[in-house]
Amino acid sequence: MKEEIKESKAQSQEDAALVKAFHTDKDKVAFDQLVLKYKDMVFNVCYRMLGDYEEANDCAQETFVKVYRSLKKFRFKSTFTTWLYRIAVNTCKNKLTSIGYKYSKKMVRLDKPIQTREGSCLIEIGDGLPSPVKELEIKEKGQLIQKAIDSLPEEQKTVVVLRDIEGLSYEEIANITGHNPGTVKSKLARARRHLREKLMELI
Repeated sequence: MKEEIKESKAQSQEDAALVKAFHTDKDKVAFDQLVLKYKDMVFNVCYRMLGDYEEANDCAQETFVKVYRSLKKFRFKSTFTTWLYRIAVNTCKNKLTSIGYKYSKKMVRLDKPIQTREGSCLIEIGDGLPSPVKELEIKEKGQLIQKAIDSLPEEQKTVVVLRDIEGLSYEEIANITGHNPGTVKSKLARARRHLREKLMELI
């Protein structure tokens, strides 16, 4: 636990140094480093929120455009990652509520397994080539999970993605969503109950 806290503190300090470098002279190298560091994290959030690879890619790019335009205004009232998550989540919410947006029921790509914040695969693929049967099981499992997540109301989807997939604390989620930790916990409980029910239906 102490090592995780130290790592988190070091990461925040590294992010702060890069943001300050950008503040000083709009250092594009510093911004590129932030993008490289967090592009997978942002894509994962967008993918789980939207359930569509192409839409998630577009939203991830849009998120970083917004970050670039707003980074000069960042005043370290929260950590950079909390601020980044908030922009990504709000970008996805805008997409979900935009006129004409439709979910596409694409299959989860086996060549791009979604990673959690800790780096573990949500869709586990063993070493070597899986058998056709195993490959089908992996694809179907991924589709069922995403279908269940897609069925959640927007606010429940947000908290379940941030907590159960990204592994954020209740306090971090509260800062991102603007809800207090108690509200976050109640929304998460309802989301998990809904997911269990939906997965039982699908299975």
